[in-house]
Amino acid sequence: MSESIRDTTDLSRRRMLRGIGLAAFLAVPGAGVLSACATGGESESPPASGPANTGNAENPFGVKADAPLEVVIFTGGLGETYATEGHEPLYKKKFPNATIKHVGTQQISQQLQPRFAAGDPPDFIANSGTNLMDNTALVEDSQLLDLTPLLEAPSIDDPSKKIKDTLLPGTIEPGLVNGKPYVLNYVSIGYGLWYDKNLFAKNSWTPPKTFDEFKALAEKMKSAGIIPYSYAGANASYYQYWMIMISAAKIGGNEVIVALDNLDDGAWTAEPVRKSAAAWAEIIQTYGDKAHEGLKHTEVQTLQNQGKVGLYPSGSWLENEQKKETPATFEYAMAPTPSVTSSDKMPYEAIRTVAGEGYIIPAKGKNTAGALEYMRIMLSKEGAKVFYEKSGNLTVVKGAADGVSLSPGNKSVADAVSKAGDNLVTFSNIESWWKDLEKELRTQTNALMFGRITADQFCENMENKAKQTKNDPAIPKQHRDK
Repeated sequence: MSESIRDTTDLSRRRMLRGIGLAAFLAVPGAGVLSACATGGESESPPASGPANTGNAENPFGVKADAPLEVVIFTGGLGETYATEGHEPLYKKKFPNATIKHVGTQQISQQLQPRFAAGDPPDFIANSGTNLMDNTALVEDSQLLDLTPLLEAPSIDDPSKKIKDTLLPGTIEPGLVNGKPYVLNYVSIGYGLWYDKNLFAKNSWTPPKTFDEFKALAEKMKSAGIIPYSYAGANASYYQYWMIMISAAKIGGNEVIVALDNLDDGAWTAEPVRKSAAAWAEIIQTYGDKAHEGLKHTEVQTLQNQGKVGLYPSGSWLENEQKKETPATFEYAMAPTPSVTSSDKMPYEAIRTVAGEGYIIPAKGKNTAGALEYMRIMLSKEGAKVFYEKSGNLTVVKGAADGVSLSPGNKSVADAVSKAGDNLVTFSNIESWWKDLEKELRTQTNALMFGRITADQFCENMENKAKQTKNDPAIPKQHRDK
């Protein structure tokens, strides 16, 4: 083997081990036969794109009526009944002779990495949560199905339309890897500050529109014996770095997030990021509770339901996730993040609303045709409606919410989106593109928020990690224009 070929093989092997997990890889009997030449990002095998379209609008992927289907669902804030009592029955209705094996777990990577390494992945995966797998690395190892045939397939609701034309704007872009769609982001999520509308009304409080108003409100909450603002450091520091990135974008425009995604030099030390980090750190350090660094997200959320926390950063899954803990007197509502400066490029009303919660189809699954049809069912209005009924969250399917009675939390998100108009904070690809960088961001966010480093140190530390990521030839590079 020549030196250049050996170097390429080593890089591919490093990519595979990074994406699949070294411990899991070595733990699988016979895993050593998965050479880099067979599975690495530099392999000659093109990425699998699934079954060819049959031209039959009823069964465009040629699903075998009795072929088994294995579905793995992340059991987080969305739960899993949307699958077990919604999408899976719809699939069975169409293919009554098919058996569906359902697996619900919060340990996505721990359970599935060994199976990818062994060449025996499930057919369909909700790849989400703290322990999600690295989609980019999986694509580089030719482990994921290109979803272009799905997007080009006829819609169940209107076969004259392609599925891609029935989705909300901005749905496809977050799932692109190397310019191709490998991830279906299914849930339409609004991000902001969540509060108890009844508690605020009782005290004549209103959500703060500026950070000065934020601090003034926090003083009132503190006097009332309420922790003004908090997040859970043990497993949800990303809830807080979302707020940093949202505020940075509102200060400097969406180009700030694009630069972070692209690993541009100086992106993390840019003034909008520094100002945002400093503003949020002041709030947490002054009005938060250091003990919450050791709590999990559901623990802090339950404290809010008990009237002990005033404002909490999250996405629109929160209301459904906490429904068992929420008393009848508590009514969820969401507000945008406050403006940091008087010269912010985006107004206070601007919020982050994106397509989130990624679903993937392994290229080596036994029933890729069935998995594609399962996704097509999800993207029907019936599939979207049952998802809302079971999960309490809206989807990216156009018109799916028409005629649906929205919960208080979802209504507040819908109202916020309406008021924002075109002032929408863009999505971020750090979580899906740069896994190690994202892990460092969680660590640095906690260090900043709980007073171990300054905002300047936070920015410098993240800039150094971004440069390390950029210069690591084993990490496949991605780029976005906007």
